[in-house]
Amino acid sequence: MGQPIVSWVAHHAARSPDKVALVDLHRGRELAYGELARRIRALAASLAERYGVGPGDRVALLSRNDARSFEVLYACALLGAITVPLNWRLTGAELTAVSRDAEPAVMVHESWIATVAAEVARGAGVGATIVWASEDGDPDTYEELASASIPAGWTPADVDEDSVWTIIYTSGTTGLPKGVQATHRGMVSSMLGILVAHGVSCDSRCLTVLPLFHVAGLNLFANPVLYAGGTVMVARTFDAAQTLTLLTEASAPVSHFCGVPANYQFMEQLPEFGDAPLRAFVAAVGGSPVPAALVESWARRGVALTTVYGITEAGACVTAMPPGQELAHTGSVGLPLLYSRCRIRTMDGRPCEPGENGELQLAGPLVTPGYWRNPAATATAFTSDGWLHTGDVATMTSDGHVLLVDRSKDMYISGGENVYPAEVENALHAHPAVSQAAVVGAPHPRWGEAGIAFVVLARGAGATSEELRAWCRSRLAAYKVPVRVELVGELPRNATGKILKDPLRESVRNSA
Repeated sequence: MGQPIVSWVAHHAARSPDKVALVDLHRGRELAYGELARRIRALAASLAERYGVGPGDRVALLSRNDARSFEVLYACALLGAITVPLNWRLTGAELTAVSRDAEPAVMVHESWIATVAAEVARGAGVGATIVWASEDGDPDTYEELASASIPAGWTPADVDEDSVWTIIYTSGTTGLPKGVQATHRGMVSSMLGILVAHGVSCDSRCLTVLPLFHVAGLNLFANPVLYAGGTVMVARTFDAAQTLTLLTEASAPVSHFCGVPANYQFMEQLPEFGDAPLRAFVAAVGGSPVPAALVESWARRGVALTTVYGITEAGACVTAMPPGQELAHTGSVGLPLLYSRCRIRTMDGRPCEPGENGELQLAGPLVTPGYWRNPAATATAFTSDGWLHTGDVATMTSDGHVLLVDRSKDMYISGGENVYPAEVENALHAHPAVSQAAVVGAPHPRWGEAGIAFVVLARGAGATSEELRAWCRSRLAAYKVPVRVELVGELPRNATGKILKDPLRESVRNSA
């Protein structure tokens, strides 16, 4: 049993009520800590009184980035409810499958995605939906709740810090979604590690462009900055020109920013990048392999890219490059953060020597207690002595730096999004003309990596590569759709009949 949670928003509201907490860049609105704290309490009371939301109930959130997402997150914290951020890039069928697993009592969504939200609510049996306006004038029932009068004397019951605060769904290696649970204690441990490693303070001003349905969008650096009493600017989506402009703003300078490599690459490809008046700021980069050329390019402009490594099951940031060491440790993802423990083990569980490859394993309070309603997957995810398997091959230097050798065996990362080939293969196998399918990740100039599918057609069946890509587009989020489908006569297999993917990857490299 842990301790009752503490509301840091209320803490800062009492001391600096007029300090700007959130800036919604799309809507052009600012929210001070005093008003933010009041809206959170009003929303929490409304969810409890009107919808019966209480401890352990799930509240799904389906929206592009929006400052109001933090109101939902912190209102759930007050109630002991669980926020389930949904990936709006998924299809209605994918979102319905996830929501059936989570069983949310309420879904909050933006008006822009109302049709999909209604489909998901029907398919998953969600009891109630609440809509906020994507643009001024759109339908909005949310605002009534967030601006409602708080009942006199209303105080929610204490919430234990070991209770679950969020469930973020991530596809597993089987292609089936798994809900990663994060407790209040785990989230705070992750935030404190980030706060210390990256110098977050009450003077910090971060820019958030990564999706808020990911731990990186939430914790690099939005939640730690709110914890410290700083200001969070929320962009609806990543726009290279807008981001570069904000990073050069002198009157209200950005102190912290995190992006995937593609974000930085898109900015440096802008014609105005060469003359942009960049200044130093904390520039975290992760989510996919970081090219050394990218680090060097930004270093020439006076910006040190800080490589980080994170995993949904252990928070947004497990390791980070210490300041000033960026160029001296090329290929490293840095040192473990506060409350994060890392070790490298061989396949038989032996500790690896410095420089020896093995699996990166994690421990500490920031690690998930397990997957939502999936004890089998939870048991598989941990070693017998309680360390989390990452499935990532890594090595550690004698001074503790972690170097990733490869991502999980088959998973690849496209535009910062994890893609598991099994899920794409399942979609292809559902096509009546497909007999066999295998998908591998390959380097891509825009997205970092993208999928290449190898397909064996059923005897006598006919289908073109583009038809199969269109089939995938109707069933999968856009970033999961292979950029190329190659029709082949057979797939390489080992003696037991298992498909061998290394030869497929080699053929992709040879054809590049």
